[in-house]
Amino acid sequence: MTRTLLIRPGAIGDAIVSLPALEFLRGDFTEVWAPSVNLPLFSGVADKVRSIASTGLDRIGIFDEPVEKALLGFDRIVSWYGANRDEFRQAVRNLPFEFHQALPPVDCDSHAVDFYLRQVGGPMGAVPRFRVSASKRNFIAVHPFSGSLRKNWPLENFQQMAARLPLPVEWAASADGSHRLNDLGEIASWLASARAYLGNDSGITHLAAAVGTPVVVLFGPTDPAVWAPRGASVNILKMEEAHVAQVTEALCRLC
Repeated sequence: MTRTLLIRPGAIGDAIVSLPALEFLRGDFTEVWAPSVNLPLFSGVADKVRSIASTGLDRIGIFDEPVEKALLGFDRIVSWYGANRDEFRQAVRNLPFEFHQALPPVDCDSHAVDFYLRQVGGPMGAVPRFRVSASKRNFIAVHPFSGSLRKNWPLENFQQMAARLPLPVEWAASADGSHRLNDLGEIASWLASARAYLGNDSGITHLAAAVGTPVVVLFGPTDPAVWAPRGASVNILKMEEAHVAQVTEALCRLC
């Protein structure tokens, strides 16, 4: 039996756009190490998941300790962790590691999904999927925040738009940006139950697309050709040009 370990650090959106690459790498037994918040995303990829923080991975190459026992026994280790850390690479040189860059370069000429697939020799054009079971309800999910203020459409625009919609709005986050549900599994089920979704360039927007909910995403300043969610029902609007009426109309078409 081939035992494969996949180590994937990064934020929620980074994890989702790399899901097709991780699925391509599945072995007879596959274990994924990732940030604890992202572990639910890998339920369809892995036989076992562990948080990176629980493995001792961050101590390797820094402290004078032997390689963690948790790394032993794998036939293949594909890691987006440690690619730029010479001391880490040196410490694990006798293990079956394959290192890949964790983020596409600034001048990347392909979508991030294809960037990660190309790294591992997978087929281009895949769409990330996170499968959950949820009954549809008559509401529109809205997440008005992201990991950067530069990526956020003004909050008052979201509020004005919500007042114009024919369906009620449920907000993914409170006014301080904290999520309304406890983990990504719960958030995914909630997103899957919505008729449509509106958000900025964020991990939650990628998650909405991955569960199959029709998405309107306000994009800027990052490049949508690289970072936009993939899916048949993903509508991309330029944040700096979008106005409330235009966004409202785009959402209404999806409902």
